[in-house]
Amino acid sequence: MKNEIDLESFLHDEALDRFLRYVQVDTNSNDESNNMPSSEGQRELALILKSALEEMGITEAGIDGHGYLYARLPASPGAGGTPVSFMSHLDTSSSVSGKNVKAVIHKNYDGGVIRYEDDRELALSPSDSPELLEFVGKDIITASGKTLLGADDKAGLAEIMAGLAALKKFTGLRHPELRICFTPDEEIGRGTDRIDVSKLGKICYTFDGGMIGELETECFDARGATVVFHGLNVHPGYAKGKMINAAAAASRFFSALPERETPERTEGREGFFHLLGILGDESEATLRFIIRDFESSRNDARADLLESLKKEFLARYPGLKITLNVSAQYRNMREVLDANPSAAQKAMRAMEMAGIKIRRTAIRGGTDGARLSFMGIPTPNIFVGGLLFHSKKEWIPVVAFEKAAMVMINLCSLWAE
Repeated sequence: MKNEIDLESFLHDEALDRFLRYVQVDTNSNDESNNMPSSEGQRELALILKSALEEMGITEAGIDGHGYLYARLPASPGAGGTPVSFMSHLDTSSSVSGKNVKAVIHKNYDGGVIRYEDDRELALSPSDSPELLEFVGKDIITASGKTLLGADDKAGLAEIMAGLAALKKFTGLRHPELRICFTPDEEIGRGTDRIDVSKLGKICYTFDGGMIGELETECFDARGATVVFHGLNVHPGYAKGKMINAAAAASRFFSALPERETPERTEGREGFFHLLGILGDESEATLRFIIRDFESSRNDARADLLESLKKEFLARYPGLKITLNVSAQYRNMREVLDANPSAAQKAMRAMEMAGIKIRRTAIRGGTDGARLSFMGIPTPNIFVGGLLFHSKKEWIPVVAFEKAAMVMINLCSLWAE
């Protein structure tokens, strides 16, 4: 019993301390950059992590030219099993600044409103995030009100690093061969673009989920669509019967899509069209969409709707030209994980061993695990504990660090059998 308490205490302190240090590094990714990583802060954090791994005695650690950090820990003596990877991402969302993050620990949360010291107008309450009420009496971490916190995904980095530190310190803990990977630019959809799958295990777990207990084995089927309208501009005073206004046609095209199928009108397992941007003038205008659903057949229907609208608008506006391109972005990883059930089964068992209530959820988005699963490495997504990611109200309960790291330790034990 004492060793168990020592382990839990170690994981708590180790992960918390690492997290508070990692958030000091600005790792916002930059989708306007063609470099990888897209920001120097990501490489800076990768170097910090590599140095920490080497201090633990994990000598097989290196950063490649694209900013991926890979590390290998041989199996513990007498342990067999499948080589397993644990993965988190280095970058944070550029939606909110990640520069000069000041993490604030709110001790013994009372269930009320949390105020931010650097923005007294900003407030976090159970009306924003009902999950707060599950942590009354616990410590909560937020940023100070000017930045995001960065729990997505520096909590994941800290939890994996704490788990590795525990495996080195508590020599009785069994584990299979571990192949760690920390990826750049996940937030801008490039997290697996240059990944070397030969350096990964046969099974992988991304630590990139939300609420304690979340286990995600399903994500959106994702597509992108671009619709370009080519018109003809004529002086508006003499335009009757002559002008073909591309911008006007584009706006009417978007208005013809079902309003109920937009992100602001959908939840749960409902899919949507999301207009990313509209740009143009009378001569040429472009609509950019993402299309999401959990069933590929329903996204097929959305692509068919765009095609039928294209034909309708070509008939409605003689002389108008429309170019429509729909492309696949990522697929629902359920297809792979259902065929490889042991990955999720062991994750559920690992959570049960840690005394955690399991929350099976479908990601209304995607992770690196979706792409990895279709690269031949089944990859469920495990919680890190944070909520309201990508916002100034982002928060995480301190207990999440210990719980996630313990799930990692338990997974190691189960896969070593």
